Amino acid sequence: MNRKSTFISLLLLCMIVLAACASATPASSSSTPTNGTNSSAGQSSDSGNGTKVNLNTASGDEFAAAIPGLGNRMVREFMEYRPYISIQQFRRELGKYVDDTQVAEYEKYVYVPIAINDSDSETLQQIPGLSAEEAASLISARPFSSTEDFLTKLSGYISVDELEIAKTYLGGN
Repeated sequence: MNRKSTFISLLLLCMIVLAACASATPASSSSTPTNGTNSSAGQSSDSGNGTKVNLNTASGDEFAAAIPGLGNRMVREFMEYRPYISIQQFRRELGKYVDDTQVAEYEKYVYVPIAINDSDSETLQQIPGLSAEEAASLISARPFSSTEDFLTKLSGYISVDELEIAKTYLGGN
């Protein structure tokens, strides 16, 4: 009788552990990000590859929905280092927890808002179609007196569609 009750107890324990593990898996296991709404506040934008979410304003649920396989721990890490002022800061902080390949994978789904007169070259290069040389040219043209001045200069380097995406990445001066 003692062996039988031990076996049943062990079996129940295994079932509890399996149930706990199953509930800890991310709700979104799809490899395609969920599209959010485009908003003028820069909450999310359609990059052509899927939805990108603003690292400084997205909720934990938005991160989990947009980034395939992102667990709760990484959602907390994404949010812990706010506000992000550059994509390099994001790379440095998340690089404490995952390798460069995984950080690059996360970058497919997120962006750091661009400050037209302050963002570094790497952060400007989040704009689809913008090269390092073009980002350097934008930096040398600073200061921009308005967002429209920045967008006018930027339009010389990227397509109309890319410019529409870039508008959603702007976060202030």
